Amino acid sequence: MYYTYIVECSDGTLYTGFTVNLEKRIKTHNEKKGAKYTRGRTPVVLKYYEQFENKIDAIKREAEVKKLNKLNKLTLVKNFNIDK
Repeated sequence: MYYTYIVECSDGTLYTGFTVNLEKRIKTHNEKKGAKYTRGRTPVVLKYYEQFENKIDAIKREAEVKKLNKLNKLTLVKNFNIDK
């Protein structure tokens, strides 16, 4: 499976990415080995994700989410039940 996700950084900003292993990716971010953006903003907390069967769909959705303004991203997060 592939995932598009949003994490909230320690400074309150949001980061969007995609991965094949959500748990491992969050751990990598928090070990300061992930994206350059999140390295100085740890810890990060998973706030939202979507699951896809193929990489192309996950990457397309990542691009769509990245184009959203912060208010729209916060709406996605607010309406998402992380305990799925």
